[in-house]
Amino acid sequence: MNSQKSMSTRAWVELFLLAIIWSGSFLAAAFVLREVGVVTVVAHRVFWAALILWIFVLARGYAVPRGLGIWGAFFVMGLLNNVIPFSLMVWGQKFIESGLVSILNSATAIFGVLVAAIVFADERLTLRKILGVFIGFVGVASTIGLENLLSFDPRSMAQLAVVLGTVFYALGSSWARKTMSHLPSEVAAAGMLTGSSLVMVPAAFAFDGIPSVNLSLTTFAALGFYAVFATALAYLLYYRVLKMAGSGNLTLVTLVIPPIAILLGAVLLGERLGPNAFFGFSLVALGLIVLDGRLFRILLDLIRRG
Repeated sequence: MNSQKSMSTRAWVELFLLAIIWSGSFLAAAFVLREVGVVTVVAHRVFWAALILWIFVLARGYAVPRGLGIWGAFFVMGLLNNVIPFSLMVWGQKFIESGLVSILNSATAIFGVLVAAIVFADERLTLRKILGVFIGFVGVASTIGLENLLSFDPRSMAQLAVVLGTVFYALGSSWARKTMSHLPSEVAAAGMLTGSSLVMVPAAFAFDGIPSVNLSLTTFAALGFYAVFATALAYLLYYRVLKMAGSGNLTLVTLVIPPIAILLGAVLLGERLGPNAFFGFSLVALGLIVLDGRLFRILLDLIRRG
């Protein structure tokens, strides 16, 4: 992991706010899926978020990229970070609980370390990272259930689809570092979501037909939260916290999201997760703590002082 900055009170508040918003995205998807098809759900999410972010970009006076190369990079980023993982996770949520999706989503940081180690020379694996990745993988396997890894029923396939989505998130993160690090983060996010929209909007018409407006108020509210708050505004908040707290501290949001999502799912959807889900999450959380590394530094400091 990168070295951590100190966390101000404001950074902590905004990090927890981001965790609450992203936790709510799983709940919102569960409500929307009751009336809207998977592809259309994702199309709504990326299209409206892209529109909002471009308004923000233009209001801030940022230049709109014009080269074909960068727009090609946006398109690839949209596939890796939005189109494929969003679709896999929304499809998976048709068969498994929103809280379980949030737990499996925590594997993003685990795969991110592996992909970065393969792609970047300055992200090589250390013994601590290998240990953290191993613990995280055991946690993911425990969450799914070892007996389910060889099963092909819808529930097992849904869990594997969500995990595969985290692999694409990890690929997207490395792709962004290689191709978009020179751009303002808001421009990169807007371009990525535009590339995603170019895929998902036509796909929605092809697979689900003309989007219906005959939806319940609950579905409209959930769609609005999913696209506006959990995507457009969440990206803006994400980059604010990143600048204030650094990437190392920002990984803490991965640990905060599942407990909130599990609580929301239990209270508002009546979901109940099995013991293996909580045991698996505890291992994933331990793996993330090991990857983070600061606990080891604290222990070393205590040993030195002792």
